[in-house]
Amino acid sequence: MANRSRPSLCGVLGKLTTGLLLAALPAVAQQAAPAMSSKDPVEAGNKSNADPIVEASPQSGTSNDRLFYALPNFLTMENDGQLPPLTSWQKFKVVARCSFDYVEYPWYGVLAGIGQAENSEPSYGQGAAGYGKRYGTWFADGTIENFMTGAILPSLLREDPRYYQLGKGTFWHRTGYAISRIFVTRTDSGHERFNFSEIVGAGLSAGISTYSYHPRDDRNLRNTASVWGSLVGYDTITIVVKEFWPDIRGKLGHKPQREALAP
Repeated sequence: MANRSRPSLCGVLGKLTTGLLLAALPAVAQQAAPAMSSKDPVEAGNKSNADPIVEASPQSGTSNDRLFYALPNFLTMENDGQLPPLTSWQKFKVVARCSFDYVEYPWYGVLAGIGQAENSEPSYGQGAAGYGKRYGTWFADGTIENFMTGAILPSLLREDPRYYQLGKGTFWHRTGYAISRIFVTRTDSGHERFNFSEIVGAGLSAGISTYSYHPRDDRNLRNTASVWGSLVGYDTITIVVKEFWPDIRGKLGHKPQREALAP
């Protein structure tokens, strides 16, 4: 019985990347905390002004930030200011921009190659035909979940798909905050409520992929529930990574390139 995990890079990292990053987070956070406490409050409040590439554009309400300078991170906000709500058009636009980013294509190719080597979903077979089927299903899985959790349900339910970094406090406090965002989100009006877009959206995505184009052997409730749990689990890891990415970026000593904000 197959057990698929979320393949998308739009807010998700691969197993190796997330494992290495999470192992380094405690040390990074401990080193970052004293530096943050020594800053003037006004300077700390204007943190995003030093990195204009990750500051939200008033026109789009999104950023051009990339995790590790490569992976799309367009719905993560470092400045928790009074940003206008995203329209439905903007939600679909940024999710499409992320889902079809140039980094996605080789990523799905790698995942398909791993699946080929492990002979996952054996009914696909081997050779070019088997690889093509695996590539297509990985791409479809990632794209469906991106749109379901980031555009379709947020538009219908008027929820904000953006992640607002806390950026202060202890490592465990920030980690707890990040994990809580899986279950709590903002509405377009700025209030907090249960994150239906994430929890329900991941479940719908798991059901659509399992019962439509994946092999018949996978079409059962147990496998659907397993995929659902994997999606939520990897989204949780990704949000923790997003919370600490500014600290990692500072640790690496690189500054973002000065370029135009998201159109």
